[in-house]
Amino acid sequence: MDSQIYGLLFLLLIFTSSAAALSSNHHHHHPTTTPKHTPSSTTPSTAINSNSVLVALLDSHYTELAEYVEKALLLQTLEAAVTRHNITIFAPKNEALERDLDPEFKRFLLEPGNIRSLQTLLLHHIIPTRLASTQLPNSASASTFHKTLANHHVNLFDLAKVIRPDDVVRPDGVIHGIETLLIPRSVQEEFNRRRNLRSISAVFPESSPVVDPRTHRLKAPAPAAPAGSPPALPIFDAMAPGPSLAPAPAPGPGGPHGHFDGEAQVKDFIQTLLHYGGYNELADILVNLTSLATEMGRLVSEGYVLTVLAPNDEAMGKLTTEQLSEPGAPEQIIYYHLIPEYQTEESMYNAVRRFGKVSYDTLRVPMKVTAEEADGSVKFGEGDQAAYLYDPDIYTDGRISVQGIDSVLFPVEETPSTPVSTPPPAAAKKTVTTPHRGKLMEVACSMLGAFGQGCR
Repeated sequence: MDSQIYGLLFLLLIFTSSAAALSSNHHHHHPTTTPKHTPSSTTPSTAINSNSVLVALLDSHYTELAEYVEKALLLQTLEAAVTRHNITIFAPKNEALERDLDPEFKRFLLEPGNIRSLQTLLLHHIIPTRLASTQLPNSASASTFHKTLANHHVNLFDLAKVIRPDDVVRPDGVIHGIETLLIPRSVQEEFNRRRNLRSISAVFPESSPVVDPRTHRLKAPAPAAPAGSPPALPIFDAMAPGPSLAPAPAPGPGGPHGHFDGEAQVKDFIQTLLHYGGYNELADILVNLTSLATEMGRLVSEGYVLTVLAPNDEAMGKLTTEQLSEPGAPEQIIYYHLIPEYQTEESMYNAVRRFGKVSYDTLRVPMKVTAEEADGSVKFGEGDQAAYLYDPDIYTDGRISVQGIDSVLFPVEETPSTPVSTPPPAAAKKTVTTPHRGKLMEVACSMLGAFGQGCR
């Protein structure tokens, strides 16, 4: 009996000691395990508030812009921007992204390999600061530059027309509706470069074989001209015929299988002028008032290069009605601003720095335009009709170069030279010359004189 009691006590002692050991072990490890499950140890959440301007954009009537943002995979970038600071979004209307956008440019943006260009285009419409409609400038003197999320600077005064100011207002930003799409210069140049590379890769057409009439064998084909080589004939022979009969146009690739798509390149530079701002009058003359845009496109398709000295709208506004009303006057004015060479700001400035004064041929034959250095820039023309290089390299694609100037150029009129009055020739004096007599005649006369008869 005593042995059973001692056995129960021994078992009870073992049980209590093991329970105490387990409880002490649990209290020893509890502080090290709990921090792993506490919410404070996790990274803070970057969830966007439902009242955010980004959510409002995705749910707004700007459906085309919201779709482009999703295709460009910009949601994370915009969420991070909204958490750091307020933003201002200039949202183009749906028609600007759907109906008014060039289909070829739209395909370029939506290609998977061009996602960086699409992201740059969309981020160019967002400014990392809050700007209400009252802070937008309404005059050129109050224009301000702001840095966009694409690391570009945009001038708010040259911005597209704001048609819906303060359309969406939220605590972290505001959305203004604008009329057209804003295309940064880098995206436009990348699009032009891709298009030119695609057109140059076309196949050059080959003519039929020629048989030598003497040997009745095929003539050896002439070596093919390398792609991009200048045409054999000068550009003046390839221009459209005027009132008089002109030479035949120069043979060139032309057509859809040619090396260059001149019409597309001219269209690109005219669209660049419109997006750049301040050159609408020149674009209107090229497209509507004359057919020069079509002729320039044909010349570029045939392999020629052009440099356009583009007067801005302020300069074109100074032209009088008499200067534009004469038949062919707009064409002659523009021809004097077209140089059949490819010149950039750097090449022209280096030329005038090296040679002092340079003369460039123009399509207004035989007029030339002179250029010289003035105040660290390039000055064209002479006297009161001089123009300065105002907006350099507006458009440069290797075939067409557009340089903005601040005045319309006119050729220096040739002053008729006054004839020098020469005295009338003096009247020739009439001199009577005695006939020259020979030696034999003199001897005969002397003999007759001896007989009393003289020679008559």
